[in-house]
Amino acid sequence: MKVGIMGGTFDPVHYGHLLAAEECRRRLDIDKIIFVPTGEPPHKSGRKITPAEDRYAMTLLATAGVLEYSVSRTEVDRKELTHTVDTLREFLDTGIKPEDLFFITGLDAMLSITSWFDYELLPELCTLVTVPRPGYSIKNIDKLPEIIKQNLKVIEIPQFAISSTEIRERARDGRGIRFLVPHLVEIYIESAGLYKDL
Repeated sequence: MKVGIMGGTFDPVHYGHLLAAEECRRRLDIDKIIFVPTGEPPHKSGRKITPAEDRYAMTLLATAGVLEYSVSRTEVDRKELTHTVDTLREFLDTGIKPEDLFFITGLDAMLSITSWFDYELLPELCTLVTVPRPGYSIKNIDKLPEIIKQNLKVIEIPQFAISSTEIRERARDGRGIRFLVPHLVEIYIESAGLYKDL
């Protein structure tokens, strides 16, 4: 069984994330996509992150009813800083083989992979998958270390000019986020008053 790990802050999860997951699932013949919201992400220290429980709840709401999708608490429940290598090892410990494990992330994150803890070990643990997004040139992949490039699959998807940053700003300013996020996520953000104090 092929398993895709969709890692991210998901602050908030939006249709761009869901489209990327689905396109990777179909194109790589992945049986199951597991969304893994970060707990305490080491790379996001420049801004306030929405509490992990809220991001986890929004991701559950966004994926509800999709049989091939699930959401894992593995990083939310981790007490220390979250590192991708640790998460992948946890999934491998459940019996998944490295050749059947795919780690999916956006091109913006992939281009910063050399700043990740023990990034050079990632090709031993999984196949890396990246999805281009507006504002980031796919040509920059050439600058990545060979060990990463040799293990990297690029999955082109329809380009959504949509970002979590823009959604947070729109929610803060009261400009509306309908059709940028699933309806249940929109309701959650509004009822919890998220992003009002950015």
